[in-house]
Amino acid sequence: MKFIQILEFQTSRMDEMDELEAKWRAATAGRRTTVRDLKTQDRDRPGTYMVIVEFDSYEDAMKNNALSETQEMAEAMAELADGPATFRNLDVLEEHSG
Repeated sequence: MKFIQILEFQTSRMDEMDELEAKWRAATAGRRTTVRDLKTQDRDRPGTYMVIVEFDSYEDAMKNNALSETQEMAEAMAELADGPATFRNLDVLEEHSG
């Protein structure tokens, strides 16, 4: 069953977060289990972002979260955030295109 994780956070230091993400992508190439991810910005709440990450399964998400690079990036991003992040962990029940 597909699994989606949504991370919502606020920051005034998005450029620094983008740098952390780029380093993580390079360090986890060929090992991360993400299928796709979207980074979004809330039009109605400046400085508020959501990252939506798709995995083939919950187990794949847990493998990805267990990577030391993922843990390091999460800790560094928490320091750059303007408060605590909110996570949503979602099992995909149905999927439709178009």
